[in-house]
Amino acid sequence: MPADTTRRSVLFVGVNYAPEPTGIGPYTTGMATGLGAHDWKVSVITGHPHYPWWRIPEEHRGLPARDTVDGVDVRRVRHFVPKRHNAITRALHEVTFGLRAAFSSWRHADGSRPDVVVLVSPALLSSRIVAVRARARRIPVVTWVQDIYTLGVKEAGGGLGSGVIERFERGLANLSSRVVVIHDRFRRMFAEDLGTTRPIDVVRNWSHVPDLHDRRDAEVRRRHGWEDDDIVVLHAGNMGAKQGLESVVAAGRVAAERDSAVRFVLLGDGNQRATLEELAKTQEQDAGRPLRLQFIDPLDDEAFFALLGSADALLVNERPGLTEMSVPSKMTTYFSTGLPVVAAVDTSSTTHDEMQAAQAGPCVAAADPEALVTAAEAVASDPAAARTYGENGRAYRQRLLTEHAAIARFADVLDLAISG
Repeated sequence: MPADTTRRSVLFVGVNYAPEPTGIGPYTTGMATGLGAHDWKVSVITGHPHYPWWRIPEEHRGLPARDTVDGVDVRRVRHFVPKRHNAITRALHEVTFGLRAAFSSWRHADGSRPDVVVLVSPALLSSRIVAVRARARRIPVVTWVQDIYTLGVKEAGGGLGSGVIERFERGLANLSSRVVVIHDRFRRMFAEDLGTTRPIDVVRNWSHVPDLHDRRDAEVRRRHGWEDDDIVVLHAGNMGAKQGLESVVAAGRVAAERDSAVRFVLLGDGNQRATLEELAKTQEQDAGRPLRLQFIDPLDDEAFFALLGSADALLVNERPGLTEMSVPSKMTTYFSTGLPVVAAVDTSSTTHDEMQAAQAGPCVAAADPEALVTAAEAVASDPAAARTYGENGRAYRQRLLTEHAAIARFADVLDLAISG
């Protein structure tokens, strides 16, 4: 096939991609396919689907090493997927992907080389490895930052390791032609705290699902054991350390002891799910009664959206002290539902800022189970306010979080990187 040199071309390198249903994967997928639809030549080097399960599900094994998906040339490389999570296993996960990606062919299907490489972080270590090769080949690099590792490590009490991560993150940014971040607050932190010398652009994440209208389904509620008068507060997505869902387990006990109608639902999977389930069993034994809490396994898209729309409120929950690290990707999906969002987060967090800007629901302090139950009861007791919260979230999404705007802005950034 003769190389097509008339179209601009881009290679994305990121460990997460479709068919992963949540997290960073949908954004990388949406951007790659969106640019392809706007006449870019797009290739992707990615891993095998493993998030949020932290294993490769049976139905996703055997995917081809190279395939064209929605007009995008997708190549998958093998990498380590940790069953247990600590600094060493996470580093192995990233480094094995990075080395495989760095030593793979970067040429498009027609044999041409990319005009620009986009590195998606996370994963930081793999992006740093790949950036070295791009620099050696004199290919412009745009680093697309979804989470800031340095602050995450500091907030987790990383000690000496935080300095190493900070040097890695600063080094990756300064190896790049440009850095893309997902929030104005992230831009300030890269410029001021990390001392990044490269241009920093803001491209907001978008809601990758359509607006959900009037989706409350009585049959879905019955199927999952929800009573008509239950106040279902649903948390969807990853169950990891930074979500701090232990406080939601505690809130399930508070609701039970109050004989509250609030019912917390944790939908999804993650490296803390088994621990949370054990904690819930212990709390039930101590309380001598069932908690107002339910775990539901990950669902396919249709069932996921039906369940989401059948809740009464949606929950974003963060560990105390998590002030700057990331904006939960679930929020863009939540804002598409027209449902109120209850946020249990620190007032100094990026998530709190986002909730205040959207006016999509009440915020309570992180790790305050009593306040969380009270907030859920208050939302349910005022249907007019709940509707207003839901409408506000949807309007905020339509105003600022559209895919079209993000793709157009990202294309402009790539053009700037290519032109130097």
